[in-house]
Amino acid sequence: MAIETEVKLPIADLELFRANLGRLNPVRISERHFEDNYVLDFPNAQMRSRGRLLRIRITSGASFLTFKEAALPEGPFKIREEVETQVRDGLAALDILRRTGMQVWFRYQKYREEFSVVLGKRGGEVHVTLDETPVGTFAELEGKEELIRRVAEKMGFSESHFIKDSYYSLYLRHCGDRGVVPSHMVFAA
Repeated sequence: MAIETEVKLPIADLELFRANLGRLNPVRISERHFEDNYVLDFPNAQMRSRGRLLRIRITSGASFLTFKEAALPEGPFKIREEVETQVRDGLAALDILRRTGMQVWFRYQKYREEFSVVLGKRGGEVHVTLDETPVGTFAELEGKEELIRRVAEKMGFSESHFIKDSYYSLYLRHCGDRGVVPSHMVFAA
């Protein structure tokens, strides 16, 4: 089990973000790719009510089953335990979980690029993802708190820009602002 420490950043200007990221000499981990995410729970919402998440992520090259414990409530960072494993067939895993009584309560899609930023010769690593979603573009920074702060600052962000919200919460806010009934955060067909 790993401890995940991360924040999201709102990206208003994609070109500026890419330029600022480029100055940090990132190593590209993955090219832009499509991700389809299915968040599951039991009908009584026992996972959601405890702030937990069980997700199947399906990409063109791999699928992953992920469990995330409830996040710590304090501080500017989203910190929680995470267990993830690659699964051979994401749709089959989804079917198995449905047969246990779980159901998909939220589906979200995004296009993602991944980078690694290392600060200095002995510095630590920050995993940077760029997520293009139906409700906007966001960067996620994951690593040690101080390193996240430093990478964010070097890209022109301060703690006041940090977002701890899930994509579900961001989607609900987006729908509420537009008077739209929420369903799933997917791209138009």
